[in-house]
This record gives sequence, C-alpha cells and structure tokens, in this order.
Amino acid sequence: MMRPMNANRALRIALPVVVLTLVVLAWDLTVRGFGIPPYVLPGPGLVAATLVNDAPLLGQSLLVTLSVAVQAFLLAAVGGVVLAVAFNQWRLVEHAFYPYAVILQVTPVVAVAPLLLIYLPQPLAVLACAWIVAFFPVLANTTLGLNSVDHNLIALFDLYKASRWQVLWNLKLPAALPQMLAGLRIAGGLALIGAVVAEIAAGSAGAGSGLAYRIAESGYRLNIPRMFAALLLLSVAGVAIYFVLAGASHLALRRWHDSAVRRER
Repeated sequence: MMRPMNANRALRIALPVVVLTLVVLAWDLTVRGFGIPPYVLPGPGLVAATLVNDAPLLGQSLLVTLSVAVQAFLLAAVGGVVLAVAFNQWRLVEHAFYPYAVILQVTPVVAVAPLLLIYLPQPLAVLACAWIVAFFPVLANTTLGLNSVDHNLIALFDLYKASRWQVLWNLKLPAALPQMLAGLRIAGGLALIGAVVAEIAAGSAGAGSGLAYRIAESGYRLNIPRMFAALLLLSVAGVAIYFVLAGASHLALRRWHDSAVRRER
C-alpha cells in the first residue's frame, strides 16, 4: 500500500513541474521563433536576468508589499474572529453591523483606494485597502462556523449547566475552527491582492514603493522585462502565503477533522 501512495504523491508533485516546464519552453520558442521584441514580450531568459540584475530594488519593494499584506491579514484575522464571536453571542450586534460588513465587501476596492489616498497617509491608505478586502472572508466563515454547531451538542452542554462562555470556548470555537481556517486561507491571498490594488492606485498618484508600484512604473517606462520579473515575484509571494496558511490549517486539523485525516491517508 505504501508504494502506490508514494507514487501518487510523486506524480502530484511532478505534474505541475512538467506543465510549468512546457509553458516556459513554449514561451521561449514563441519569442525566438517570431522575433518578438522585448518591449512587447520578453523571453524567460531576459526576465530571469532582469530578476537577478534588479534584485535589490525588487527585493526591497517585495518586502514593502509583504509587510502591508501581513499586517492587513493579522488585523483582518483578529477583527474578523472577534466580531464573529460578538455576532454569535449577541444577535442585536449582528443585525446592526452585518449589513455594513456586506457593503464593505461588495464595494470595489479600486473605487475606494483613491478616496482613502486623499484622506489618509499613503501607507495607512494601502493598509486600509488590503484590510477591507481580507476582512470579510474571516468574518463570514467564522460566523457561519459558530452558527452551524450541532444543536444536540448545545443541548448537551445546557443539560450540564454550562455557561455561555464555556459553550463558546469548549464547543463553538473548536467546531468552527475548520471554517475559520478556510476564511483565513482566503484572506491571506486577498490581503496581498488588496495591497497590490492600493499600491497601483498610489502609483498613479505618484507615490509608493511596493512591488505593484514597480509594475506600474515599469509599464510607464516600457520596461517590460522588469514588469514580468515583478509579476513573477508577486505570484511566488502569493503561492508562498497560500502554502503557509494551508500548512498551518493542516497541522491544526490533521489529528481530528475528516478533511485533513482523509488527505493524509
């Protein structure tokens, strides 16, 4: 049984690598075969060389963007979980504030970013945009998890005269953990997206130092290889954020929840 499992795991790892290799090869052959100039479509070799040559500038900009995304994610995680608990414990709070959370979610951040850049300093405006995008998935998923606890278990806790906070801490929060972690995984990627959108808006206003600002700047200067290199770094950062959060979720659930246990088998 172990050999087929190891073979399946190796195949799952190898297939994305093979697909990526074929895409890069087709990209390189297309650029070379049709003689496409670098200001239209640079080849993968030129993008890699630009990534190495501009590593100090792009690396510093990447740290700025990641710093904003991490701060926004942490604020969204804490704020979303705390407000979801308040919604679950006091229905009047949910009825009063949940519609505004929905409005905050459905309002395009592209439209909000220029206004925030007017009323807030540029770093705070970028952080606020990233937080707006990342906040709602944590709130919605955690609220759903807290409200979806088995009523029979709640009745059992009531039978043993458990207090409201004992029910919350010992039953509702553990039961809602899978949905909460799913919301956090979504929020991690959205925080990066929100930071990128806000940085592009800030770049249009002539301010900014993040990686998205470098992309906008490269577009204005027709430095397309640097634009591709910055996009590559953003993609790698997004994938890294997803795998870190997915790994943390797996470690938290692997000993007891079906979704993680079945994946290990």
